[in-house]
Amino acid sequence: MYNLGLVTIVIIAANVMMSFKGFSDRGFFEKYKFNVGSIKAGEQIRMLSSGFLHADVTHLLFNMFTLYFFAGSVVSVLGSFKFIVIYFASLIFGNLLSLYFHKDEPWYSAIGASGAVTGILYAAILLQPDMSLYMFFIPIPIPGYVFGIGYLLYSIYGMKNKVGNIGHDAHFGGAIGGYVVTLIMMPSLFQTDLGYIALLAIPIVILFVLHKTGKLN
Repeated sequence: MYNLGLVTIVIIAANVMMSFKGFSDRGFFEKYKFNVGSIKAGEQIRMLSSGFLHADVTHLLFNMFTLYFFAGSVVSVLGSFKFIVIYFASLIFGNLLSLYFHKDEPWYSAIGASGAVTGILYAAILLQPDMSLYMFFIPIPIPGYVFGIGYLLYSIYGMKNKVGNIGHDAHFGGAIGGYVVTLIMMPSLFQTDLGYIALLAIPIVILFVLHKTGKLN
């Protein structure tokens, strides 16, 4: 049975309220968005608050619909508290990776719940690796683990080639956060789904190797 959980509704409501506040109040938006220079100057609250701001209604709806579709899988298996831990750990980890890759760009800014939402998506894939995803432009179901691997590989491509006005590094960091925290919370997956765990680790290893060899930039 699909269990969205009250906590998910609260998180979606918080995203909606803060995002609409940001839409109408530019000062509020600028004060709480992710900005490398401001964070390095001591405004760490932006590491958290930026995850509840969005560029526009389309950006907000995409993230919240994605969260809606995958949150229930995580809440049903791990419960609301662990869901919250994964959500916020993924949000912070995504922003930490962005901060790391853009540490010498004080002007770099970003907003959105994508890192947190991607972490929940990857947690759901780990917990239910045989799930199938339906994309509106692909007429056949896609296995969850195939989507996960493909998405992270695309994120690496986006980071390397600076594709679009998208925080690919935050997406990737959020996915890693969801992946790691879920495995810490449910180590039994190493006995039941080791093959899927190994497959989902491939893009993470590729990112590490590319970074170490200087081929990511």
